[in-house]
Amino acid sequence: MNTPLQVRPAVVEPITERIPETGEPAMAHIVKTGPDEDAAAKILEARINGTPIEALCGHVWVPSRDPKQLPLCDVCKDIYETYRAFNDHLNERPNE
Repeated sequence: MNTPLQVRPAVVEPITERIPETGEPAMAHIVKTGPDEDAAAKILEARINGTPIEALCGHVWVPSRDPKQLPLCDVCKDIYETYRAFNDHLNERPNE
């Protein structure tokens, strides 16, 4: 004897594991860029105009100091390494 199949709506739960923080970063982040966009130019423009930029990890901030004095964000680094795995033209380090 077959039992009737019950159909219920799908339950979608939001991902709340990590909430991107904003403000002055405590780590150096890798800037999210689009096709044909230069990260260094984007950072310079943001510093001059005081406009916020977004990192690969989702952190949003207005660049104001030398990131070489800060440790590199592990999340940004992992995301960049994943991009590199699928894109041969990317440099080993994002600033090269």
